[in-house]
Amino acid sequence: MLNKKIVYITVIIASTLLITYLHLWLSRDPAHFIVLEELYYIPLLLAAFMFGLKGALLTYFFVSILYLPFLFGQWTVTVFSLIDRILHLFFTGIFVLLAGLLIDRERRREHQLEKDRYLTGLGQVAATIVHDLKNPLISILGFAKRIREGKGDIGAAAQVIENSALNMQRIVDGVLDFARPIRLELKREDIYKVIQQACDSCKIKAEERDVTLSLNISTDPVNIEIDSFNLQRAIINLINNAIEASPKGGRVIIGTNMAKHHLMVNIKDFGSGMDKETLENIFIPFYSKKDKGTGLGMTIAKKIVEGNNGTIWVESKPSLGTEVIIELPFRS
Repeated sequence: MLNKKIVYITVIIASTLLITYLHLWLSRDPAHFIVLEELYYIPLLLAAFMFGLKGALLTYFFVSILYLPFLFGQWTVTVFSLIDRILHLFFTGIFVLLAGLLIDRERRREHQLEKDRYLTGLGQVAATIVHDLKNPLISILGFAKRIREGKGDIGAAAQVIENSALNMQRIVDGVLDFARPIRLELKREDIYKVIQQACDSCKIKAEERDVTLSLNISTDPVNIEIDSFNLQRAIINLINNAIEASPKGGRVIIGTNMAKHHLMVNIKDFGSGMDKETLENIFIPFYSKKDKGTGLGMTIAKKIVEGNNGTIWVESKPSLGTEVIIELPFRS
């Protein structure tokens, strides 16, 4: 951000000095003089947009100092030309003041809107976490009470308590994964091996749901700059989502396509697909229509893929299934 400001300041100063130099060089032609006067609005507008009222006023004073010589001497032939240039300075000052005030007001409004959105989002996140934790907590309290009172099957009650506690841990882990930065260590590794291992990790879940995993990748290794551990996490999550979306007896296809500068990983299911609302909100934290979902899986997957310098997007149509595409940079 500091470098960007330095660049803008340099451009503002350089353009102002250039316009003044052109004034001096072309001063004998009145037509050039009139045009060059208007060119001062360029650094003034740039200062207003970048630095607001304060920057615009500082630039105006800088321009005015450089412009002062043109009020006297050989550049001012008549009283009317003097009045014209004084009025030019005056109206330029009015323009700068209004532009700076309007830009500052717009920035304050945007800052307030951003703050309001943040607070609204924070409230939604808190409400979602409380809601997700409430159900397993009720189960734990209820079955703990039954154990204390000696009612029912103690072993079954203990199992429910354990499952509820694990569910709570899963929710908390998901929130922590979303909240903290994911530390990635990129190094050249075989992407096909990562995909193969991710598929192997999902086989049991696929078998339990009677879903076939079809892996269409090359057997020849392809090494690219990735964090294999975290990228595998993301791919496992995406494959599991596809399995859960598939009907009994369905199929999930995992494939790759290679181009000159990138490699595509495709995960496709033939389930019920997504409606427009779900597709538009798929990467929004805590958005989920699953009964047992935290709404963080896709958000974390996106975070991991982008950390690997890749991009991820979803294509889906109701009744036709869903395809998740990961694009990773590739250099041979």
